[in-house]
Amino acid sequence: MSTLRTRLFASIGIAVVASMALALVVGGLLVRRSYDRTVLAELVRQVDLLAARAPGLGSPPRGARAAERVLAHSGELVRAVPLPLPRGAPITAAQVVALEAGGTVSGTTVLEGRPVLFAAAGLPGRVLLLARPVRLGRAEFRPFVVALLVAGAVGVAAAAIVSFVLATRIAEPVHRVAEASRRLAAGASPEPVPVEGTAELATMAVSFNDMASELARAREAEQSFLLSVSHELKTPLTAIRGYAEGVEEGVVPPPEAAAMIRRESASLERLIQDLLDLGRLHRRAFTVRRERVDLGTVAEDAVRRHEASAREFGVVLSARRDGSAAGLGDPDRLLQVVSNLVENALRSTPRGGEVTVVAAESRLTVRDTGPGIAPEHLPRAFERFYLHRRRTEDRAVGSGLGLAIVKELTEAMGGTVGVESRIGQGTAFTVRLPAPPDREGGAHGEAIGS
Repeated sequence: MSTLRTRLFASIGIAVVASMALALVVGGLLVRRSYDRTVLAELVRQVDLLAARAPGLGSPPRGARAAERVLAHSGELVRAVPLPLPRGAPITAAQVVALEAGGTVSGTTVLEGRPVLFAAAGLPGRVLLLARPVRLGRAEFRPFVVALLVAGAVGVAAAAIVSFVLATRIAEPVHRVAEASRRLAAGASPEPVPVEGTAELATMAVSFNDMASELARAREAEQSFLLSVSHELKTPLTAIRGYAEGVEEGVVPPPEAAAMIRRESASLERLIQDLLDLGRLHRRAFTVRRERVDLGTVAEDAVRRHEASAREFGVVLSARRDGSAAGLGDPDRLLQVVSNLVENALRSTPRGGEVTVVAAESRLTVRDTGPGIAPEHLPRAFERFYLHRRRTEDRAVGSGLGLAIVKELTEAMGGTVGVESRIGQGTAFTVRLPAPPDREGGAHGEAIGS
């Protein structure tokens, strides 16, 4: 299979050679016509000079024969033809009339069986004819043809070089885009292709770079969403396992465990639906609703969800309500947010410590008595995987993915999340939500997301 560069080079080369050949043919014809006109003008000038000296030529035409011998050195023929011209003379009737009137004519004809260029002047009683064979003109014309051919060959060689350079400059950007496209299709992340060349090639490079960037962002968002959902699946599963163990050990009453397992199963069902939406609708973000939520209930559900883990870690976990604790958000997503914060707090708090979930008006705060976060880490606390190296005792704080999900979900509900911490005194994460409308249910069921 021929390459684009080869095809471009061949196409441009054929076009150049054809154009050059046409130029040579047309140029040769034009030069030939110009040469013939120049020769005829010269013959006319010479015959006029001879005609001016006609009295010296004498009669009989001894002088004409002398002139013929002189002009023969240049290949020209001179004849003195008596008038009237015989019938069938090799010139036109109009030229015969002009010569009989004493005029001068020129043109082409056949003389003594040879094609010639001629000029003739009418004299009293005769016609003076000066002719030059056409083949002699062709011999003189040959250097012009050779010069044209040499110039054409040089032009073709130069055009071939230019064609190769142009074909390379056109094909190279296309080749780079094609190679980058193959790498992109294979799942790699190619470097942006250089934006260069003509406007069309530059536009193609820009379009490819934009497409590659969008695809990379889409892949990253999809992977991030999968990681987030996978992370969130752990929390309800941990709660279900904890309550199942509590029922088995007789610590948790079966009705309470059944209610909790039912709620956690609903959370699992919603997370699985997120995964199905990702596969079917190419969704890359959580869907959230905005409705009036009792934040105190959310805090209590989060505490119940992690009671078993708190006992295992030896940490006191409690919930507290400060006055009216209402906010605008998605109850299930808020439970995910608080659960992530509680899980993070439990893992960072040493045995004997406390974790408290405080619900207030449009605000949820999770406080712990752990070692705290260094000031230089606070601005990046919500970045994915940033805090995965922090440890306390024998428990890893986590990968930092949970805090990133907290920020994503909170902002999707129109809220904000912040953190305050002092080394050795603990950490407090605060989620602030939009205030609910005065009339309950004013924004009930409003769904947002992508």
